[in-house]
Amino acid sequence: MQNFTILLVDDREENIIALQEILETENRKFITATSGNEALRQVLKNEDIGLIMLDVQMPGMDGFEVAKFLKSNPKTRDISIVFVTAINTDEQNVLKGFQEGAVDYLQKPLDISITKAKVKVFEQLYLYQQKLKQSVSEAAYINKQLEQFVYIVSHDLKSPLAAIITILSLLEKDERLVKQSDLYNNIEMLSQSANHLSDMITAILDYSRKSVKEQQVEEVDVYELVLQVTYLLFPPHNIHIDIVAPMPVVQTRKLKLMQVFQNLISNAIKYNDKEKGIVEIGCRELEEYYEFYVKDNGPGIAQKDQERIFYLFEVTQNKARNETSTGIGLNIMKMLVEEQGGKLWVDTSTDNGSCFYFQWRK
Repeated sequence: MQNFTILLVDDREENIIALQEILETENRKFITATSGNEALRQVLKNEDIGLIMLDVQMPGMDGFEVAKFLKSNPKTRDISIVFVTAINTDEQNVLKGFQEGAVDYLQKPLDISITKAKVKVFEQLYLYQQKLKQSVSEAAYINKQLEQFVYIVSHDLKSPLAAIITILSLLEKDERLVKQSDLYNNIEMLSQSANHLSDMITAILDYSRKSVKEQQVEEVDVYELVLQVTYLLFPPHNIHIDIVAPMPVVQTRKLKLMQVFQNLISNAIKYNDKEKGIVEIGCRELEEYYEFYVKDNGPGIAQKDQERIFYLFEVTQNKARNETSTGIGLNIMKMLVEEQGGKLWVDTSTDNGSCFYFQWRK
């Protein structure tokens, strides 16, 4: 169990001893100070203090002055302070205490049950905050590793792709192939797709080099974006894709929005089991968001799988032709959408197709 450090500040040592006896538990560590100046020195020396029990009436620097100083320092302003006072907690004193940064009051003589209960609450809050900070730190580390991985993979893809583009460019100039219109058209389409893919990899490389704050926000025509995504997915002839106009023009990070559409449209295509597959992409405008949807007439998703599909590495029994699933895609999409403050969800049932919705902030 993680230790919880409490700083006890009172100019009378017998008060400190009595308070420590009340609060003593196995996982608690106590630091003491008998003056305001000593209290400040202890706080600056000990970075793991979770709570300060601070006497108001002390010679020299009183409790109000100590609290004011601590709250003015960025390194100490988040430490919880509880004033312990023999002064009648009338409205004026309470207001002054809260203005200086106190989060609560305890009246002398102390009620043992109330004192224990209040300190327990602050302890639980502190331990929760520490766990949250640790989780944020771990997530930032993992995110940095993933970005590095993306950079390496994208960089390694550039060389073979450049060779493919060069060969296709030479084939486009071959007069023998120009005369074979069907073959030439296919080569031309491959060349255009390879160049689109090259641009996308360049964008991914740029994205992986930058922090979130540095990533470029640009004007994105969503209709053109969806057209580009569907073109690069090479949908089979039996799949009809309908983009319902109008689509908005948004100021956003293009690559992230493209990732969401690409994943959802790709899934709608590859899991479709109908002889005539239909994928519909549309949008409606809300007050703070655009709500996009990708709808298909495929096999749908069983009730028991509808929550699981958004978890990392979870896969369903739905099988795509000649495809394997890692269970990563939808989890990443969920994180990208929630990063915008929106949400991602699905409306589906077995044999009735699926409609995935996601919100994107305006």
